[in-house]
Amino acid sequence: MRSATIKLFLPHGDAKSLRTAEISNWTGKAIAAPRTEFDELLAREELDKAGVYILLGNDPITNAPRAYIGEAEIIRDRLKQHKGKEFWVSVIVFTSKDENLTKAHVRHLEYRILGEAVAIGRFVLEQNQATGSKLPESDREDMEVFLTHVRQLLPVLGSDILTPIVQPAEAIQTANILYCRIRGLEARGKRTSGGFVVLKGSMAVLEERQSTENYPYVVADRKKLISDKVLIQHDSALSFTKDVEFSSPSAAAVVIHGGSANGLTAWKSADGVTLKQLDEQS
Repeated sequence: MRSATIKLFLPHGDAKSLRTAEISNWTGKAIAAPRTEFDELLAREELDKAGVYILLGNDPITNAPRAYIGEAEIIRDRLKQHKGKEFWVSVIVFTSKDENLTKAHVRHLEYRILGEAVAIGRFVLEQNQATGSKLPESDREDMEVFLTHVRQLLPVLGSDILTPIVQPAEAIQTANILYCRIRGLEARGKRTSGGFVVLKGSMAVLEERQSTENYPYVVADRKKLISDKVLIQHDSALSFTKDVEFSSPSAAAVVIHGGSANGLTAWKSADGVTLKQLDEQS
């Protein structure tokens, strides 16, 4: 991804309140706001235009990250229709500073953003498809540039919905891969900017140890991964069906071990150096 100079403006001086973001030499603009400042957001003139938006929150039952991705020719009118949705606590809007973003453009952007969010899988989505629109080749290329800037701004504005769990460049590099082995099973993982990722195909023990009675979160995490079919039974073990990011190496290790584990010693390099030793060497 190209480097970028981002201009972040905080009208109230608070990074959690309403804020705007722009990128040098880009005609687009992002506005983000908490639900508590929804009326102030609706009053902004940028919402008179076409654009795409993302409602962000958590599922009220499972507490899993949840999102709704939409588009509108007049963003203000569409956002008003979402007041009845309970789950969302913040919204991010992307529009243009000129008049060149049309209904066809934003339908295409909605389709592309939704597709990426589904593929990345960090959020449960309220909808699973968008119709998109047919655009001339030059317009499609313009929207890919727009989407690149959307990807850059989302983390700055507080959302990782389009951030891959493992970056493409990282996926082909094996030098930093760590291994967690137990009972003849092997899991592979690595540190990420968000914590620690366990890679697809890694194995975990099938049965929890008795010590999990003191670690109920281990059981809860494993049960959720199993119910979501992220962990599936493979012979006498469990297998990860996709890359999964955990908050820390230990959080990943306890799920793999089925009980308490110290991630700094459970994870080792290919030649047996523990993560703790690697950290001390760096």
